[in-house]
Amino acid sequence: MFFVKSLQRIYKQEGGLENLFNEALLSSNNQMCDAISKVRSNFLQSNTTGRSSKHFANPLANSSSKRINMFLRWMVRNDKRKVDFGLWKSISPALLYCPLDLHSGRVARQLGLLNRKQDDWKAVAELTANLRILDANDPVKYDFALFGLGVFGSLSSSGS
Repeated sequence: MFFVKSLQRIYKQEGGLENLFNEALLSSNNQMCDAISKVRSNFLQSNTTGRSSKHFANPLANSSSKRINMFLRWMVRNDKRKVDFGLWKSISPALLYCPLDLHSGRVARQLGLLNRKQDDWKAVAELTANLRILDANDPVKYDFALFGLGVFGSLSSSGS
């Protein structure tokens, strides 16, 4: 029930999640790590028990924040294959960070896109920086391919 009440408050007081994220990005000089943390703090502000905080990762605590990065990808990117919804128009796909999990991390390491061993925010930043070399305007477009190769592809699972 806490999540529903937080969303209700955000839509009534902040103009919605898109507006909240956009303002957090603007006040964070477009630094997604800081923006996610600000949105997280706003979302959890009335969480008196603290139990819900584990469901909204904090990149400032070096979490990879996979779920929130995936959510942002879905809401911001507008791709031709309709994998992503692209409902939010005020945030540029260039600002997104690649969702990182076991599968995409393994493939990224095998392809030389990621050297860091841990799947944390530093690894997310490293992977995204390397993906920005390939496409600065939409670095996250490679996420689906990395994940798919990791789950269904033919790359070795041994890490070599």
